Amino acid sequence: MRVPPGSRGRGAVCKRQVLAGGISVQFGGALAVTLMPRAGALGVVSLRLLVAAVVLLVVCRPRLRGHSRADWTTVIVFGIAMAAMNGLFYQSVARIPLGTAVTLEVLGPLALSVLASRRAINFLWAGLALAGVFLLGGGGFDHLDPLGVAFALAAGVMWAAYIVFSARTGRRFPQADGLALAMGVAALLFLPLGIAESGAKLLEPTTFALGAAVAVLSSVLPYTLELLALRRLPASTFAILMSLEPAIAAMAGFLVLSQALRVTEAAAIALVIAASMGAVRTQVGPRRRSRKRAERIP
Repeated sequence: MRVPPGSRGRGAVCKRQVLAGGISVQFGGALAVTLMPRAGALGVVSLRLLVAAVVLLVVCRPRLRGHSRADWTTVIVFGIAMAAMNGLFYQSVARIPLGTAVTLEVLGPLALSVLASRRAINFLWAGLALAGVFLLGGGGFDHLDPLGVAFALAAGVMWAAYIVFSARTGRRFPQADGLALAMGVAALLFLPLGIAESGAKLLEPTTFALGAAVAVLSSVLPYTLELLALRRLPASTFAILMSLEPAIAAMAGFLVLSQALRVTEAAAIALVIAASMGAVRTQVGPRRRSRKRAERIP
């Protein structure tokens, strides 16, 4: 099959956009950790969601009328999942290293991928991921804050819900309108929690500026890059690139927060990444074969 001129170049650009988005998210997360002593985990989440919601609502200017009750239900649940995912994850990184938290969190999307595929080989990938988790805990999680581990795993469940309702919202709303509305819902839900924890600290110029930077790095920039990339990039390729997030998080934690990994922790992250990539590729194979069979049918 002949590849259209320039398509490979566009694909390479899209891949770089996804990787740039992943780097932006994880370095934004590292910056958020440095902000937590000033504003607390809930305060940082509130600033991130609020600034990101304002930017997206101003840029997208979503239409509020003409949507069904099902549309609004979908976008509200999407907003709730987004708020819970961010809140739980930031509670986690306040207690355990960033790379470890992201590795545990990515188990949520991995479990969703394995369950959705329903193929026997995916149990291999699940076992590989569990081996990674076992290594990460060194046979137990005694050296990690158990509450931080629980928050990371719960954030993974919410990440899986985020993926499901992100897709449903994308089908019901044009462009990034659904994302902007869901971000607004998430910000409204979380703002009272942030005010209760941090109060007037959120209005301090330095704190607000750093919170705005976290919002741009962790929400506005990566979501925009991913939106542009997904217009041309296959979802399977996107998922494989997203599987690299634990490694990027570990790098951000080391460079920004001086969180060095032990050899066993690095091996654990590698196992979880391999399991995620394997699960995605397992799903892609049957779809490609079915498309080829359909093309041969006259």
